[in-house]
Amino acid sequence: MLTFLGISMVVVFTYLIMAKKLSPVTALVIVPIIFAVIGGFGLELGGMMLDGLKEVAPSAALLLFAILFFGILIDAGLFDPLINKMMKFVKGDPVKIAIGTAIIAMTVALDGDGTTTHMITISAMLALYLRIGMNPLVLATISLLSVSIMSGMTPWGGPATRAIASLGLDANEFFLPLIPTMLSGMGCILFIAFVLGKKERARIGVINVEEIPHQSLKLSEVAATFALQDDIKRPTLRWVNFILTVTIMVVLVMGLISAPILFLIGFVLAAMINYPNLEEQKERILSHAGNALTVVILVFAAGIFSGIFSGTKMVDAISNALVSIIPESVGSFFPLVVALTSMPFTFVLSNDAYYFGVLPILAEAGAAYGVSPLEIARASILGQPVHFLSPLVASTLLLVGMVKTDIGEFQRYAFKWTLLCSVVIIAVAFLTSSIS
Repeated sequence: MLTFLGISMVVVFTYLIMAKKLSPVTALVIVPIIFAVIGGFGLELGGMMLDGLKEVAPSAALLLFAILFFGILIDAGLFDPLINKMMKFVKGDPVKIAIGTAIIAMTVALDGDGTTTHMITISAMLALYLRIGMNPLVLATISLLSVSIMSGMTPWGGPATRAIASLGLDANEFFLPLIPTMLSGMGCILFIAFVLGKKERARIGVINVEEIPHQSLKLSEVAATFALQDDIKRPTLRWVNFILTVTIMVVLVMGLISAPILFLIGFVLAAMINYPNLEEQKERILSHAGNALTVVILVFAAGIFSGIFSGTKMVDAISNALVSIIPESVGSFFPLVVALTSMPFTFVLSNDAYYFGVLPILAEAGAAYGVSPLEIARASILGQPVHFLSPLVASTLLLVGMVKTDIGEFQRYAFKWTLLCSVVIIAVAFLTSSIS
């Protein structure tokens, strides 16, 4: 019963947001409540939802203050020199811009944090995309894929760390055989960036920005919102803002201060330094409040969904059912089965739920077929490109908020590219024997 309810809930939820029948926020809250009531958990819903909200509260605070922090710095013009230099290098060619985006995003993503990667990549590149009329979904897709490979597969990234900790593995033994697979994922991202860039070049051509004054650019309404007035730029404070940003990033990577607190401090300092006038501060905060509020509401709604999904034990029921239906004839290919099922599993589950709840069950089942836990762990991270499209991923909610799009629209645009990336790395992992 629980297995059927859980699968039905996920199917209904996915359909409603993909078909735009309900907004993501509404679907994340209403759908699990309805299915929990059907399952007889009506009286326990309050506690489950509260547990879910407590779980995501730090992420919500982080995203709120991070959006405000980078919003202030964008307003002040911190990233303008980078954009101008990038424009000279790429010369308005969408193909070069897309590939450059991939290189920047993959480099930044080496720190293992998806939120940081999206904030830096989108903040640095979005204005450039909008200036020449490129689709911001191209930028979002490349940034998401970069995080899924660089953060998803390195031992210090979230998914791999959870897999290693859950099964008590050695990090080097886990990671070294995956290096060819990781390199193939990087190559796949560059290929996808090239293809998307070619499509944009065919649509808008190569733009000679120097010959087009800013006022005459025919951009979308989204682009118009980024056309900042000169009087809010702070070119004289550029180095101060740069030092502040680098300091925040270094402290974040070192883990010296909790990330939500760190970005709260950074936001307060950025606002005080760049806009000491209280009325100016209020205007800058209000200009980003809508974006920040939308993302925070999505995060809390995702907490409701995950709280009910876990509290009703639907997660456990689905994972146990999966193990029970796998025929013994495919036992020798069990790591491949884990790799393929990790795509839908990690899409509907948080990484914590999957790696600490489902993965030990899969490893136990694999042991019955003589499969090493190392291979099960490696296989489990190969669905991360698809996982990062999930509305349960906080960094993805930040991403769609920063490019000002709907998560359902982003999912429809990016799904085939995330699926392609997952299939490529699964195939390479299989061919290089990192999974057997």
